[in-house]
Amino acid sequence: MRAPLSRRREMRIRTSQALLACAAMSAAVLSGCAEKGDTGDKAAEDYPSKSISYVIPFDPGGESDVTARLQQKLLEKELGQKVVVSNKEGGGGAVAWSELANQAKPDGHTIMGANLPHVVLQPLARKDAGYETDDIKWAYLFQETPGALIVPKDSPYKTLDDFVQAAKKKKMSIGGSATFSANHMGTLKLNKEAGIKSTYVPFSGTAAVTPALLGGDIDAAMGYNTSALEMEDKGVRVLGFASDERLDAFPDVPTFKEEGYDLATASAWRGVAVPPDTPDAVVNKIAKAFEKVNQDPKLKKKLNELGYLPMDMGPKEAKKFVDERKAPERALLKEYGLLNSEE
Repeated sequence: MRAPLSRRREMRIRTSQALLACAAMSAAVLSGCAEKGDTGDKAAEDYPSKSISYVIPFDPGGESDVTARLQQKLLEKELGQKVVVSNKEGGGGAVAWSELANQAKPDGHTIMGANLPHVVLQPLARKDAGYETDDIKWAYLFQETPGALIVPKDSPYKTLDDFVQAAKKKKMSIGGSATFSANHMGTLKLNKEAGIKSTYVPFSGTAAVTPALLGGDIDAAMGYNTSALEMEDKGVRVLGFASDERLDAFPDVPTFKEEGYDLATASAWRGVAVPPDTPDAVVNKIAKAFEKVNQDPKLKKKLNELGYLPMDMGPKEAKKFVDERKAPERALLKEYGLLNSEE
């Protein structure tokens, strides 16, 4: 038996109302999605609308600081706004990266130097790092500096083997930039590979290591090829590099690999990052600016003279590169009992 006409009509009305409500909800959702996309695109169109703060999480005079100040004017030319470089050292970079992840406005007007493996190591090793590696949104990776073991020129150790043999008889002190950094991990890796027990001495940054080494406060420094070039005229000797091949600037210095040691983790990679919620369109604009800066002939020549090895990785490539470093760095920390107990 069919329902009365009035009842059937009421049912159709209710069905129509339900369909209209669903349509309205769908339209609202689609509108919201479109609006969100438009917001990102609009933000990129207007970016940058004011001066840009380029924060370096280490002290003045180190590799990150030197690079940023060489990039500064070129970035201003590309972005059309003033770029202010400042330093906020502390915690091996963690103090600044924590602020980037939790406090900085995600509009692209705060960009920050970010170093690998440091940015991976800090949250794995410290409960108070204040950020997770995934909180760091990469815009660009632009350079690599191979690790280097450096001693004063008047040191009795002429070769890497000399140093290793002496370190088996007495405890050596090796200085480097920060804890849970490439310098720190390189030192621990050398201890394991060579069967020695050196003591790692952390400094606030690379620049602070030089006077300590030259003043005899430490036996050696685990630095980078850039440190070696900078200190060359001050009287130092390089015992080995963590590069795949010998470097043109030091053709007579062997790689650690040649000497039978795997110290790839002693190298550092540098780039620039932004707060996690920064729109992709803005990030891409920042990446494009750094890509152009990295191709500048005068800058390339200068950085090459200083020992920096250029690389070009945009946001997606940089994230993939960093993600691939997580497992080996975690394994290294676990091996030395340095892994955060909450990990």
